[in-house]
Amino acid sequence: MKPDPDRLVALFAAANEIEAATIVGYLDQFGVKAFAAGGYTAGFRAEAPGDVKVLVKQADLERAKKLLEENEKT
Repeated sequence: MKPDPDRLVALFAAANEIEAATIVGYLDQFGVKAFAAGGYTAGFRAEAPGDVKVLVKQADLERAKKLLEENEKT
């Protein structure tokens, strides 16, 4: 079976919604559509430990990783 390029995969585990939103916005500047998932289980809303996953399409995963790596260097 061929992998689905539109399948959402985890790119990054952010500590909170603000960090995840920053990454989503950064990737969007370069045309990479990203999503944040898990905000309700992170922080104090559910009073449960968790993180916010930044998700991208499988087809965009490698490009998104490179963009984050380049951003960390600056």
